[in-house]
Amino acid sequence: MRHHQYNPDFKFVRDPESFDKYTDRELLQYCLGAAMYMPGFKDFAPKILSNAMPGLTTIVLCCEDACPEEKVPEAEENIHKLLDTVTNAVNDGTLDKDKVPLIFVRIRNLEQFKHFGEGLTKNQVRSLCGINFPKFNAENGYEYYAYLQDLNDRFGEIIYGMPIIEDPEVAYKETRMYELTGIKKILDKYRHLVLQVRVGGTDFSSVFGVRRGVDYSIYDIMAVRECLCDIINVCGRNNDYVISGPVWEYFRAPKSMMFDELPKHGIEDYLMRRKALVNNEIDGLLREVILDKANGFVGRTVIHPTHVKFVNAMMAVTKEEYDDACQILGTGGGVVKGTGGNKMNEVKPHTNWANKVLNRARAFGVIENEGAYVKLFAVEE
Repeated sequence: MRHHQYNPDFKFVRDPESFDKYTDRELLQYCLGAAMYMPGFKDFAPKILSNAMPGLTTIVLCCEDACPEEKVPEAEENIHKLLDTVTNAVNDGTLDKDKVPLIFVRIRNLEQFKHFGEGLTKNQVRSLCGINFPKFNAENGYEYYAYLQDLNDRFGEIIYGMPIIEDPEVAYKETRMYELTGIKKILDKYRHLVLQVRVGGTDFSSVFGVRRGVDYSIYDIMAVRECLCDIINVCGRNNDYVISGPVWEYFRAPKSMMFDELPKHGIEDYLMRRKALVNNEIDGLLREVILDKANGFVGRTVIHPTHVKFVNAMMAVTKEEYDDACQILGTGGGVVKGTGGNKMNEVKPHTNWANKVLNRARAFGVIENEGAYVKLFAVEE
């Protein structure tokens, strides 16, 4: 799999690298990009086999919120069948392994996880990248990861786990740090199985009875912003774990862009100054992704296929960022003028940033400048 295949003619300064579930974890954790949720009981196999969505690199088959409880058995059966179908298609040559997205399953709870796991076969596991753990907290986390480790040992394969931090105990200020430090201990014990940490902005908003409008960012919702800030503080220190951004709830298919000619200057000039770019729903998403990057999030959960290419395009690295990162990591110490001649690169304090930029560059590619973001996503799929 490789990012931006919806735009095969785009010229990168540095092409994004190919990846699959067996890619080294240190790079793979940066590769997920826009992870699209879909109900586990829907048969997505035909779309994978036909490469119907070339830009989609990560899917999450959901047995929780997107799946009524009475349909969970149907969802488990459907997911097992889909995994078999994909593995068999790769084995018999009818599906190029580079066209297989990273496939995850969002389980409902520990009991359902074990029931799903007992039905897995080694053939299915070859196409299963990982499990998403909802409402992950300091109490249920150990059991989730202990059983995941059992599955890895049983099949001799790699199946990652991704905790979703969205529990009310994290939302509540008086219990938040206790919960987060407990969660961090679990993640540290099973670090080799942790691919990303995911966050639940909608669940946090629900606790406080709020919902961001299309013209607001999740970072404008103060109580939710504090939750996200503390998750980054505890889990994102020294790039310990890659943390993805929360879902954006609004969608409208951009049947055509709102401009006749692509803007030649920075995309942030448009979005942060509230100049119309695509439409209200997509512009809001793009603004939030810009703030994701500023705050250290990489990729995000999406619930609509129109969001995928916009999120993944914005994860690409500009040449100036890339050159600065290379300069920082290639210099022994001290302070040097940035490659654009417009900033200070202080080697030691900027090293974590530089490592994150280089990993994003490998995953999503390097583009010439900010104007190239629009050229990357402004194509018909």
